[in-house]
Parts: sequence; C-alpha cells; structure tokens
Amino acid sequence: MKGLILALVLALVEPVFHMGKTYLYSYESIIMHGLPDRSMATAGLRLASKVEISRVSLSEHLLQIRSPKLEEHNGFWPTDSYTPSSRLSETIAACLSQPFKFEYTEGRVGSIFASEDCPVLCTNLARGVLNMLQITIKKTQNVYELQEAGIEGICQTRYVIQDDSTNKRATVSKSKDLTDCQDKAVRSLGMAYVRPCPTCALRARNIKGTVTSTYKIRYDDSGASLTSAMSDQVYQISPFNEPNGAAVVEVRQELSLVGTKRPPLSEPTVQLHKQGSLRYHFSGELLQMPIPLLRIKNPDLQLTETLRQLVENNEKGATKEASAKFLQMIQLFRVATLDQIESLWLRMMSAPFPGRPWFLSAICAAGATDTFRFLKQKIHDKKLNIWEAAVTLPLAFHFVTPNIKTLEIASSFLTCPQIQKVLMHRIIVYLGYGSMVNKYCAHALLCPNELLQPLHDLATEATSRGDAKDMSLALKAMGNAGEPASIKRILKFLPTFSAAAASLPNRIHVDAVLALRKIARKDPLTLQVFMDSTLAPNVRMVACVVLFETKPALPTVTALATSLLTEPSLQVASFAYSHMKVLAAGRIPQLHKLSAACNVAIKLLGPRLDRLSYRYSKVLQISDYSFQYQAGAIWRVYLMNSPSTMFPSDIITKLSCTGTVLPDSFLQVAFRSQGLTKLLRKQNIPFAEYDTYKTLKELGKSFLGWKELPPEDPLVSAYIKVFGQEIAFADIDKEAIQQTMLVLTRLLTFLVEEVQRGISGRWTLPVLVAETRHIVPTVAGLPLELGLCGAAVAQAAADVDVKLSPPVSDNFKPSQLWESKTDIHADIRPKAYFHMIAMMGINTQYFQSGFEYHAEFSANTTMKFDARINMKEKNLKIETLPCHQEVELAAARSEVYAISRNMEEVDSEKKSQIFPKGEIPRISDQESTGGSSKPGYQQGPEEIRHNNARRRFHTRRFCKKFESLGCSACLSLKSQNSASLRNTYLHELYEEFEAKIILKPVRTDADIDKIQLEVQAGPKAASKIIEVSSSGSKEEGEAARYEDIQAKLKKILGIEEVLMAANKTRRRTKRINREYNTEHTGLWAEPSIPHLSSSSSSSAASSADGREPGDHHRKDERRQSGQKRGSRSSSGSSAGSTACSSSSSQEDHSGDRLCSGDREYSNQQALKLQENLQKISHHSRLICIGHASGFTMVILMPSLCLWSLLPLYSPKPEFLGDRKPPVLAAVLRAIHRNKQPTGFQLVLYTDTQPKRWRIQMFGSSITGPSRWKLCADASVINYRKISGSLKWGKNCQDYQIATQIATGQFAAYPAMQMKLEWLKVPSIIRTTARWFYSFLPGAAYLLGLSQRQQLSPSHQATLVMALTSPRTCDVVFKLPELTIYDTAISLPLPVPSHPGTAISASPSPGWKIFSQATLSLTESLKGHCRVFQNKITTFNGVEFNYSMPVKCYHVLVQDCSPELKFLVMVKRLEEAADLIAVNVRVASHEIDMYVSNGLIQLKINGVQITFFFSVAAASMLLSSEKKGLTLKAPDYGIDKIYYDGHRLEIQVAFWMAGKTCGICGKYDAEIEREYQTPSGYLAKDAVSFGHSWIVSEDPCTGACKLQHKLVKSEKPLSFEKAAEKCFSVEPVLRCVKGCSATQTVSVSVGFHCVPADSALSLDGQLRLDQKSEDVVSSVSAHTACSCQQECPA
Repeated sequence: MKGLILALVLALVEPVFHMGKTYLYSYESIIMHGLPDRSMATAGLRLASKVEISRVSLSEHLLQIRSPKLEEHNGFWPTDSYTPSSRLSETIAACLSQPFKFEYTEGRVGSIFASEDCPVLCTNLARGVLNMLQITIKKTQNVYELQEAGIEGICQTRYVIQDDSTNKRATVSKSKDLTDCQDKAVRSLGMAYVRPCPTCALRARNIKGTVTSTYKIRYDDSGASLTSAMSDQVYQISPFNEPNGAAVVEVRQELSLVGTKRPPLSEPTVQLHKQGSLRYHFSGELLQMPIPLLRIKNPDLQLTETLRQLVENNEKGATKEASAKFLQMIQLFRVATLDQIESLWLRMMSAPFPGRPWFLSAICAAGATDTFRFLKQKIHDKKLNIWEAAVTLPLAFHFVTPNIKTLEIASSFLTCPQIQKVLMHRIIVYLGYGSMVNKYCAHALLCPNELLQPLHDLATEATSRGDAKDMSLALKAMGNAGEPASIKRILKFLPTFSAAAASLPNRIHVDAVLALRKIARKDPLTLQVFMDSTLAPNVRMVACVVLFETKPALPTVTALATSLLTEPSLQVASFAYSHMKVLAAGRIPQLHKLSAACNVAIKLLGPRLDRLSYRYSKVLQISDYSFQYQAGAIWRVYLMNSPSTMFPSDIITKLSCTGTVLPDSFLQVAFRSQGLTKLLRKQNIPFAEYDTYKTLKELGKSFLGWKELPPEDPLVSAYIKVFGQEIAFADIDKEAIQQTMLVLTRLLTFLVEEVQRGISGRWTLPVLVAETRHIVPTVAGLPLELGLCGAAVAQAAADVDVKLSPPVSDNFKPSQLWESKTDIHADIRPKAYFHMIAMMGINTQYFQSGFEYHAEFSANTTMKFDARINMKEKNLKIETLPCHQEVELAAARSEVYAISRNMEEVDSEKKSQIFPKGEIPRISDQESTGGSSKPGYQQGPEEIRHNNARRRFHTRRFCKKFESLGCSACLSLKSQNSASLRNTYLHELYEEFEAKIILKPVRTDADIDKIQLEVQAGPKAASKIIEVSSSGSKEEGEAARYEDIQAKLKKILGIEEVLMAANKTRRRTKRINREYNTEHTGLWAEPSIPHLSSSSSSSAASSADGREPGDHHRKDERRQSGQKRGSRSSSGSSAGSTACSSSSSQEDHSGDRLCSGDREYSNQQALKLQENLQKISHHSRLICIGHASGFTMVILMPSLCLWSLLPLYSPKPEFLGDRKPPVLAAVLRAIHRNKQPTGFQLVLYTDTQPKRWRIQMFGSSITGPSRWKLCADASVINYRKISGSLKWGKNCQDYQIATQIATGQFAAYPAMQMKLEWLKVPSIIRTTARWFYSFLPGAAYLLGLSQRQQLSPSHQATLVMALTSPRTCDVVFKLPELTIYDTAISLPLPVPSHPGTAISASPSPGWKIFSQATLSLTESLKGHCRVFQNKITTFNGVEFNYSMPVKCYHVLVQDCSPELKFLVMVKRLEEAADLIAVNVRVASHEIDMYVSNGLIQLKINGVQITFFFSVAAASMLLSSEKKGLTLKAPDYGIDKIYYDGHRLEIQVAFWMAGKTCGICGKYDAEIEREYQTPSGYLAKDAVSFGHSWIVSEDPCTGACKLQHKLVKSEKPLSFEKAAEKCFSVEPVLRCVKGCSATQTVSVSVGFHCVPADSALSLDGQLRLDQKSEDVVSSVSAHTACSCQQECPA
C-alpha cells in the first residue's frame, strides 16, 4: 500500500497542456428528454465539434471550437434518427469563430475570457467543454470527497482513482450530487413569494440531479495528459414528488484526444473581456418565454403586425390563436423601447381600435422598465380612465421586474396627482410598492433604506395629522415590504413600545402587529406584544397568530404556555390554547418541531381551557398531508371574539399549501367589525338630552378613578392577502356606508336612463394568469427549464334594448320599477378561454427541445331572448329561439408533444405526439336509445374502447334528448394513453384528453319557432295553466266559477291518477308490511319491493354479525307485529318518556338490562325486542329504549348507539288544490308552426294554516298522454315533526325520496332526528352516493369522530342529535353500512334546554316549537343577572355571596358606554334582611320599586303609581307578572327587569355585551376578571368588590352613612430594614365624619408603600390606583354606622 501511495506521489498529477502544441479533441454532447417508458416519444439535441486547446503562458490557455454541427431528434428512438440543422449550425459556428481564453492551473479552470460581442449562449457552450477539464487530484488519497466548483456551482464531489502504474495510465472517476451544492447556479422567475424549504428531506425535492465523470489520463516523466473524458448527467423531474412519476433528462458528453499539432493557436485579433468563472451565466434565455420561438428583428413592426393579427383572430372567434398572439406580444414588449411603444400607442389612438384591452394587458404583463414607465406616463396624462387604471395597476406592480430603475418609477407613482385623487388607486399603488420592495430585497445583498423612505414618510405624516386611514395604509405597505429597517417605525404604533400609541384606534394596533409578520421571522418581538396584558384582546390574539407563524422553538412556546396560567383574559387564553392544540394535532412534517413543542405546552395547562365554549375565541383547523406525494394543505380559521360582542368580531381564514416550500399563506382573507349594533338599533334617540345621562355623568365623578368605555364607531374592514402580500383592503365606516348608498342610488338612476337608450358593446379582458420558470444548467452549457405560463381571456358582446311603460319620470325613484312594464330585447354572447403551456426542456433564444404540455378550457354561449316583466301583474315571460345548429358550450383539452424548434426555421417546427401512432376510432354520431325514463328523454352512455400493443383509446358520450324543446345535450369524453403508463399523476398528464359539452338540434315532427318560459304568481296562476292547456281558446270566460277552474286545473295536472296510484301504494304497503320483513340488501342497492317500507322491526331483521333469526321466529314476529299494528291507535306520534340509568347488578345471562318508559309498548313487545337486541349486542352492558315523537331510539352503550326508527310519516294523499288556489305557475314550452305547443308546466300550492303548514309542487307535460309527473310535498305534521317527499316518474311512482325532521326526548335529553329514505333512485344518484360514501370514513377520522362498520337498513340515512347540555350534544349518523358517532360535541352557541322537564304529550297550540327555536336561541344570548337574598349571579354566570349594607344603594348594572342609557341600583331594606328595593333610571324617568307594609310599591319620578302603563316616548313598558312587577325598555338595552321584593332579575339585550358595569359585571364572558371596581381595578374578594359599587350620598341628608376612603396600613412594615408607610390603592368603606362604625367586615386590599419620610399622605384623596401594588393586607371595612351628631339646619 505504501508503494502505491509513493507511486501516486511521484507519477499521477493533474493533466497539463504543454506550450508550443495544439491538442486536438473531438467533442460530442447529447441531451435527451423522455420518460422511463422508452416506447414514448423523445426529444433531444446533439452537438458535435472539434476542440483545440493550446497553452500560451504559465496559466493562460486558448480554446477554439471548430465545425460545430447541431442535430435535432424528435420522435421515437431509435426509429427516428437525428436530423441535421445546417442553418442553425452556421449561426452557432459564427458566434464560436473567435477563440476563448481561460486560466487553468493544477486541473482547475479559473477566469474565462471572450469577445465582447460573443453571445452568452456560446460562452456557456465553451463552459460546457471546459467543465470537462475541471479535475482535482489528491496525491495522497485515491478515494476522497471535497467541494468542487463547476458549471452548476460548488457541489459536493466524490473521487475514486484507479492507477495502472505498469502502463502509466490512470482512470479518475468523480460523481456529484446536484442537490448538495453551494452557490448553486439556478434562476427562478415568477416565484418571488415561494421560499425554499431547508428542512425538507432530499426525497421531497421536485428536481434531483447527479453527474458522473470518467477521465483517462496518460502520464510519463514530462507530465500527464488527458486522453478522454466522459460525463453523464441525469435530472429526474417529479412535479408531484412521485417515485414512479418522473421525467428524465439525460446529458452525455464525450471528449476524446485525436492528436497534437504544431504550431499552437494564435492569439485572437479582437480584445477579450472577462466573462466570469466556470459557473453558468444566465442572460438571453430569460427573454424567451416557454412558448413557440419568436425571431425578433424589428419590434416596432412586429408589434404592429402581431396586434393586428390578434384583433383579427379575436373578431373571427379564433380565441386560441388570439391568446397565442397575446403571449407573443408580451415577449415583444419586453425588448421594445419606450419610443417604439409610444409610436404604437399613437397609431392605435389615431382611430377607434378594438385592440386597446390587449395592448394594456400586454404592457402590464411585460414587466419591463420601459413598459412600466410608459404606463406611469399614461396615467399621469389621464389617458386611462378610472376603471382601466384600477385593472392595470395591480397587474403592472405584480409582473414588473423589481430593480433600482423600476423602483424609482414605482416611487413616482406614489406622488402622482392622478393617483392621489382616487383612493382605490392610492391603496393599490402603496401596497404594490411594498411588495416590489419585498421582492427586490429578497435577492439583493443589501436593501437600501432609501427604498423604504416613501413608506416611512407616509407613516410620519399620518401620525402628525392623526389620520387613521393613512396610518393603516402605511403599516400595511411596510408589512408587505417586510424589512427590518421599518421595525422602529412600526413599533411606534404599539403601546407596548410607545406610550403615545395608547390613544390610537384598536385597528391600528392590529395592523401594526400584522406588519411585523415577515419581520418577526428575523426579530421575534411578537411574544412581548402577546405578554402585554394592557393591550386589547384582539391585538394580543393577532400577535399570537404572528408568533406561531414564525415557528418558535420549544422555550418560546413553553414561555407562552406558562403565561396562560395567570392570564386574566379568558378570550386570549382560549385562543392561544386552541391554537396550540390544533398545531399539536398537525401532521405536516415541516411543522413537526412546532407540533412537538405545542404538544408539550398544552400538557402544562391542563384541561381547564379545553372546556371553554365557543363564546371564547378559538382556532379551527383542517389539514392533510400525503407522505406519498410530499404535499399537503392547511386551512385555518381564527375566530376572535370581542368582549363587546356575542359573535366573533375578527375572523381570519387562511389557506396554506405545503410541499417543497415552507408552509406559507397561499390565500388569506380577514373580516373585522366593531360597533355594528349601532347600525341595527334605532339611532334617533337623544340619550345625551335625558336626565339619566346627566345623572350617570355625576355618578361617575363620585367614583375614584371612574373610566368610561371609549366610543366605538361602526366599522367594517376586510383585507385579502395572496402569498402573504396584501393586495387589497377596505375600511367601511358609517360615512362610507352613507356615501355608498348615495352612489348606488345615483348609479341605479344612471343605469335606468342608459338602458332605455340601449346598450351595445364588446368587452374584452385578457390577462396573463401566471408565468413561472425554474432554470438550471446542464453540463453541456445549455439551460434546462421547467416553465409554466397561462393566459385567460374573458369576453362579452351585448346588444340590449329596454323599454319601460310608462317611461320613468325625471325624479326617478327605484319604487317606480314595481309599477311599470318592462320589455327587454337582448343578445348577449359571453365567452371565456384559458390556455396554459408547460414546458420541460432546453429553452434558448436560438432553439428549443423538450416536452410541451397544452391545456385549454373554453366556454361559449349565446343568450338571445325577449323578456317581458310586469311587476304589477306578477308576470314574467321570456322567449328565445330554439337550437338550430350544433354549439359547443364548454370544452377542455390537454395534450403533450415532443417539440424541436430553432430560430433559423421558425415555421418548420418538429412536433410529435407522445404516444406511438395508431388508428383512432371515430365516434358515431348516432344517439343512444337505451333506457328512457320519460317520453322525450333519452339517455345512456355510448362507450368505445380500442387497445393495441402500444396505445389505449377510450371514448364515451352521454346524451340527453329534450324532444319537446327540440334539442339534445351531450357530454363527450376522449382519452388516449400508452398501454404501459404507470398509475401516477405525471403519466395522467401525459395522456391526451378531451371533454366537450355540446348542444345540438334534434329532429321533431314539427319545426319549433321559439321556446317560451312564463312564470305567473298570485291569483292568476291557475288561469295561466288553463290558458296554456287550451292553447288560447275562449271556451271559458273570464268570470268562470272558481269550482270550474279548480276542476279543470285538477284534470290538466292529472292529479286524479296520482292520487289513485298513491292510494294503491298505501294499501299494498299495509298488506306487505304484515307479511314482509325488511332485509339488508347492501349499500345503495336496488329495493326488492317498490314501496316505502313501514316495518318497525328493521333493526331486528338482521344482526350486527350478519346472522338472521330462524324462519319459525320470523313467522311469529310477522304474526305478532301484524296484530300489534292492527290494534295500534293513530296517536303514534305522541311523545313518550324514557328512563335509563346505570347497569343493574341483577343482569340476565347476556349482561343486558332493558328499560322502557313507553306506555304503548306491552311487556311482550319489550321482551321480544330485548330478545332480538341481545343477538345484536350481547357484549353491551346497557340497553335503553326511548320512544318519543314517532321514533324509537335503541342505544347500545358504551360501545355504540343504534337507532331503530319507525317509518317516515306518510300522510294520506291530499291535493291542496281542492281548497287552495295555486300561488305560482311556471310553463316552459316550445311553440311549433303547425302543431300544438309542447313542454312542461309546474304548479306550486301552499297552505299556511297556523297549526298545519304545507307546500305542494306538481310538474307534468302540457300536452299529450304522458303519465310522467313530478310531485313534491312538504308539511308540518305536528308541533314536533316536519316531513317531505319527492316523487317522479309514472304518476309519481317510479322514484321516491322522503325525509323527516322530528324532535323528541332521548333518555333525559331533548333530541332531534333527521331521517332520509330512498326506495328507488336513478343510477346516477346511486353512483354519486357511492362516490361520496367512500370519503366518509376518512373524513370522520380527520374530524376525530368514532365510526363502526355495521349493517343498517339499506335505504335509510339517519342523523340524531341529543342535547346533553346547552353547550354539548351527542351525535349518531347511521348509514347503510357505516355508523358515525361522537359524544360531548361542543356547540358554537348555547342552546336553551331543560333536560329535566318532561315533554308534554298534548300538542301545544300551533307548531311553535320550530318558530320558537330561533327565539329561544336569541334569549339564551341575552345577559341574565339575579339577586336573591345574599346570592348574586352575574351576567357571566359567576355566583357569589354578598351581604349588602342596609340603606345603601349599590350600582347593580348600568350602561358604561358613552351613551349612558340606563342605571339600575339596589339596596337592602331595613325592615327585613331578605327585602330589597330597586331604583331604575331610564331616559328622563326614575322608577322606584320597593316593599312597604308587605306590598310592592311603585313610584315614577316620585309619584306613587297604582296602575301600570307604557311610556311611548321612552319605549318603556311596566306591567305585573306573577307576584311582582316587570319593566321593559328594549330600545335602551333593558329587555326585562323582574322584581317581587325578594328577587330581582335583570335581562339585557345581547348587543349590550361588554358595555355594562356594576355588580352584575361587564357581560363579557371574562369570569377571571369579574370583580372589577369602577376604576377597573380587580378586587381581591367579593366583599370589597360589592363595596366598591356603593353609591355615596350626602352625609347629612342621605340615608347611607358610608363613603369610600383611602386608608393607611395599620401594621408597620419594613423592607430591607427601612421603615415604610403604605396606602391602599383602592378606597375602603368608612363611616362619614361624625359617625362611628357599629359593624365591620374584613376585606383584602392592595397597598402601595413609600419610605416613611415621604411626603405622600391621605390629604386630598390622592389617586393611587395607578401606583404599583406592593403588598396585600386585610383591613376592616365599615358596613353600619351610628351617628350621634345631627347636621345643622
């Protein structure tokens, strides 16, 4: 071994080129694109040339590439060979005519020099040759690894050296992993907001590459020479991260020594310039979009011609060709100068030109400096209207390439006067400028502060003016920029870092936190914001969102979790906890560390926060991740509740996509609101003018540190972000709403005037939807590109003529339209087209080679109709022409080609289909004639399959004929793929696919003139049906009797046949039910009997394990069930009660216990049912049967809940038309020339009786003997049940679907059952149901629901919800083969219920249970406060004991908003300890309610009242209720006050949430902060809390002799051996001067301590509530006083 190493040291060295010689090499490089399946088409290039290398100095060498020959391959290898491209070879030879100079030392290539005019493509080709000379040899090792520079960058390289010292030859092999490179040569365009994922595994990369090289070296005493070199590079491209779904690009190079010659190469005659190192350079290929090659010679002329052709193609309807020209025009604009663009604009504006939209959209999409400057000039010169500017500005800022020049132009947009005048334009420009700065600084080494200066200046100016709108705009723009240089500016808007920001609106604080979103990744400040408890809850919650987007580490997450243990705001705590909980449950690998940290953090908090209801803020998340495809998605909804609202005030929803990039916000939409209740309430009440307002103002002054709530102006704001960049936002306040309403009124008037003049025009909106490109170099020096671009075109042409009768007057009002007749003649032709091109291959400005994927979607329709609208007569008639020719309504196509193009032969591109050639079967135009479900309708798929050894063809056509209307609709599907394709998404993209929806005419007996749709509402609906049926005959006069009209209408609709068929079905059903027992026939199976089963023992028919009872048992069951049915009364829908408790110790052999509370069930039935149920669940410990409201509930606990339901209610067939006229009639008919009209008619009946509401709908043919009908029926059976059915077919008997919603009681809980039964449905519904059914198990798993595979009735689906508490419910969802269930599911809103109350068996008046549900829900949202004896229950549900001092009024509840609408005070009477008196202030009224001599007394404004009345001016009502009095003032926020001397109950409106204060609390759900004093200080206990709300009175005239005073601690304190004196930070009750305390109580109070020699004293009642609380101590508070001294008169 030592000898081998010594030989290497002495012999093997890097190759050298000796001076005075020219080394001659033959060079060949091949690039091939294909799939692993070699039978598919490939595309490739081959470049062959001669290479000469000479050494001219110690390190400098010359490289000359001679006789290059480029050949193209396109087709199937090896059948199709390479085709020479002589003209392109000449072009390449011309640019390679001059030699290249390079530095070469010890096997390493240094700087490269080339002539100044040499194209970058040719320089890169030279780099490809020189890259083969790059070799690093270690003389002491034969296997080693190192970082080596190359054309791809600096990559990890492994060397293996094999030396043949005998023959003095060596073989050097090296390999590179192209996914492990530094300073990698790569360029991505159109992906500025996509950040690479550094933590993703290598297997998750979409592009993987490797290079292997083999060198053969011959050495002697004079040195080593390179005899041959071979390189093989492989790129595996998997767009979907599929192991088997990857395309392959192979590059092979071979350099062989031919010989040497003398003399050496001569020095070049032109000066050579340094072109960089061996690393690949990007330049010219960036100009060429991944579209067909475009040879640019004269951009001015080419733009003019391209625009002309584009307009011509568009007018001819050739949208595909127009979109292709549109993409070419974008590429031409990128190389055009400003003068050329201006010249084209002037020529276009000299005359009306329809190409203006195409021109403006292409200018925006070009994104070049000159196009951006041109757009700015036109907006400044007012050449664009307001709507054109609104469309072009966001597109221009999005597509422009950010550089110093374009950023200077963008900054000039900010000061443009025309931009400043329009708020919408100003917002777009500032947000777009921030995004441009972000894109530029993301790739720049240094981001100049000057770029951010315009945004900083806007923030400074807005702050000085106090302009909240500009503050918000500046913050959002700085947030889009996301640069740390803006952090100081942003922090000035947060009170945590700037005291001056405390006075700013809350929404500015939120915007400031959101502006830190990108900066927080680099500087984590949001944790400090979250910890600041002085901020509003929604600001802190937004800070929590931003903090978790930075993916903090475990210490940060645990610090946040620890702070929640002492968090005073439950809104914030609930939000942060639920956020950590959803993150902990995530399955996204990129968030694995964050998920693990959150999993640890939530264990520190315990389950307390998990039990909070949806009244508190929450985070909801749905996410999924595919490890097979290394991709996933996250959808989160942030619900941020405000203390002042019952519903979320801030809602943010975000969709993130994860793959090989970090999870970032793909789309984010937010909605914020405040003060919306002001818009819903009456605003014309002058609260400030009433005495109550003045009283509350004076009362507030008596409380030390009293703080009113800040004013809350109505505001609705929303914003939308894409890829983390805010693109638009809107703040809508009261003024904006008023302006909007005024503008809408004016706009409606203008539209009415314009419409009467007629509308005619053509509108086009072309848009470059996307352009994303990813380019990497190959070892041959050519760029490999993955490119995607797409263009969309939306067009509409319209000719509309409208006539109003009578014409509108000058003082037009919208209400005039309801009294007028409108005739409309319209011809509207909307059209949409989308074209996407994806490319993988070599893409340069000289040639292209690779694969191209084209996907197209087009939609085209024509709406030509005449309409007449008579609002007064409630009539609408629309007429249109029938289908005369075949029309393609919509089409989608996709195909892949192997392409080869070169610039010298642009018109002769080579294109091969991806699959081998074969004969494609043609689709027959003959319609399918199978299986008609109705005369005039034909449907059925027509399928053609054709396979050969190499290709598969699949063609299907679905057609449906509407012979009555003379048209047919067809769906045509074609596909073609390889017989050897793998089942991957990439291979599916490679298949050719086409789908079309076609509308074509159908031959009929008589020609159709027109198609007419007429809708008649109101009393004339019946006469309209009769008129249509009689085809306008005058047999019946207008004064025909109602009975005649009724009978005629019944005959026309064929109701008699429907009723007869229904009655036969009912009789047959009853007979079969006595003899038949339903069996399970499988999921969505066809029924064995054509009727709706009413068997009540379906669950007993089959057991869970599939076994069935014996025949003898079945016969007994039939006989018994028949007897029971015959004897059962019709009151089966009456409610019963159930009783079910724990399992008994006295169990039978199966361990089951049966308990039933239904009196209608006999013991025999119970025993029989128990026997059957034992066979189903012999492992259950408890079986409970609940029977209520017509359904039986069987529960197997604890494993599963099973529901055996009685049949759906099937009411006796009844026709509402026998007693009610129709309310609506609709007729769709075809008018023939020599034949009666054909078509369909629909009639709607309603019966809105108070106790029985019902609706019926019938549909049938207007002519002919057809018995096909449609029947729909929905009704309220009783106050607990609603049912509905849909039937169609022959006399409405072929297909049936029935549903029912019922309420009842499950055990002790109220329950609701929703049931769906289908007896027979069309095959398309069954197929769709099976498809949907396949997703249910996975969806249930993701939602955390339990599930069980269990057979159930095959044609039923049942959902049962039992309300176990106002906030939770149990759910069971039974399907034929699957049962999904869960318990204790949290409800978003509380549902009022009284589980312990039995349901009455007698029906309540009417069916109010459904109408009362909304009312009950609304009532539950209102705040309730109760005072009874010494127990007080606050609005937030907190109960505490408090003994009120006698004679002293307490503020029980008052309006603390700036409106100060009401005040309620309460005091304990001296006569008895349990008697209280109430004082209410509303408007200018003072109401006193008290007890005197055992009777309730009432005074209003000091006047004794003996009768009750309502005050209309104050919207107040006083009345007696039960044993007391009630007061209602809903307009003031008081829904109800009930007083009976001992008990006081207050109910305030839900819109008062967060706006109350007093002993009843703030009604904000913050139970941890319930004991808030008037100053906002949190009292230590309930006693001090109650004392703080005592109203001080005049010491002489008032009955209450208690007052609030700050006290000094009676206990001497010392800290650090220094004496201290301490004063209470909150006042304590003390008797007034001259009185002594007779009763005291101990309370806990916080104290602020100062040095003993401090001048601070209690004189003057100093404010100490803002001071720090240094110690907590107990002091005595006075609760009763004795006064000896009388006040002077």
